[in-house]
Amino acid sequence: MKNLTALITGASEGLGKSFAIECAQLGFNLVLVSLPETGLEFLANYLRRNFGVQVFCMETDLTRNNSDVEIFKLLETNKLRVNVLINNAGIGNWSWFEEKDPDFYRAQIELNVTNTVLLTRSFLSHIDKSEPSYILNVGSLGGHFVVPKKQVYGATKSFIGYFTRCLQLELKSTNVRVSLLSPGGINTKSELLVMNKNLKGFAKATILEADFVAKVAIQGMMKGKKEIIPGFANRLLLTVDKVIPSFWKEILMRRNLKTILSV
Repeated sequence: MKNLTALITGASEGLGKSFAIECAQLGFNLVLVSLPETGLEFLANYLRRNFGVQVFCMETDLTRNNSDVEIFKLLETNKLRVNVLINNAGIGNWSWFEEKDPDFYRAQIELNVTNTVLLTRSFLSHIDKSEPSYILNVGSLGGHFVVPKKQVYGATKSFIGYFTRCLQLELKSTNVRVSLLSPGGINTKSELLVMNKNLKGFAKATILEADFVAKVAIQGMMKGKKEIIPGFANRLLLTVDKVIPSFWKEILMRRNLKTILSV
């Protein structure tokens, strides 16, 4: 694995940071991409010092036009070749549709959808498809369900799922392995920790730590798994959803909606 170099977006915090640490532990060299002034170089120094890997940092706003082209031009300028792409960067939310302004949704779609598509396109032009290469697209378990207050976010993750499954078919005859990560809730930020702490029972069992999700995801990616769903409770939830009749799902969702409205 020491000959692998991974490009990870949204690498400075949360799941992206956990991906960077997990890959470094496995001996991957790294290209880390994140927004300016998010502590990326501090993380890079930690990884170099503790795991002896090469780390190259790029600070950029991925919602800007042509950011994908700029990233791969910079790789070429610095004579860097990557053979693992982890499309992790994304914007989430937990709000009623009309609570967010159009600029928020524009940025969310640009980052979650457009950036993932264009980075993947540039990556496929960058690699030799006859050699082992990997793409890991971060979707969400929410992309499988209708979830109030996650209407646009869930739609972007549904897109990522469809996009990834199509790529898996198109690239089947190559040495490029494409995986979809569909995690449930992850404790990545302080506000999520507070919110998830109040969960009980099965709902609490679906919430996982970022380090665990990253470890399972990278293992699954290296094995060429098509979809990676960390956690038994999350896998069970998806299995049960497939056998529940549609009208029961609608009833349950309406009840859930009433609960949200009463909070």
